[in-house]
Amino acid sequence: MIVGKNIFKSFNKLEVLKGIDLEIVKGEIVSVVGASGAGKTTLLQILGTLDKPTSGKILIDGIEVQSLGEKKLSAFRNKHIGFVFQFHHLLPEFTAVENLCIPAYIAGTSAADAKKRAMELLEFLHLQDRATHKPSELSGGEQQRIAVARSLMNKPSVIFADEPSGNLDSTNARELHDLFFSLRREFNQTFVIVTHNEEFANGSDRKLTIVDGRIQ
Repeated sequence: MIVGKNIFKSFNKLEVLKGIDLEIVKGEIVSVVGASGAGKTTLLQILGTLDKPTSGKILIDGIEVQSLGEKKLSAFRNKHIGFVFQFHHLLPEFTAVENLCIPAYIAGTSAADAKKRAMELLEFLHLQDRATHKPSELSGGEQQRIAVARSLMNKPSVIFADEPSGNLDSTNARELHDLFFSLRREFNQTFVIVTHNEEFANGSDRKLTIVDGRIQ
């Protein structure tokens, strides 16, 4: 479902990625590990179309994403890709259900359909009683699960997560990791997750280790 071919990325004279090839199949949970500065987040941002490679190709669902213009790429990203970050980036002035609805509104979904989908996700995550709460009224673990639900709103092909449990205590981190596996069981959801959590990385379907800009 995701193919990366000979991906290079340089910032001025600094070469961060040095010819990465990878394939990820639908429903796979892949962890990306490596020392700080190895290129993990850069690779995730390129695969997620938030950045462009200096050279190489990325295909998602058979579409060569860097051949798309900015407008088509934004629409593709909104429909096919979900993101979860270490800091949940929920909008503080909106309730949980309103935060979930935003990606659907961007995609042109009606308010009624967006809210229905949002409530279904909140129920799946056992957070329906938090629907009208604002982020400041939620625990850290709840906020991150809301962020995961938001990433699922448009039924994306893949969710890219960058240190999603890095800001959580061990109990909430374990619950978040369990959630990823339950989402895979329920929806055959694909995940690519940059993590320093060795327990999760070793329990994922596949662990990609980046050393000095290359997959070891």
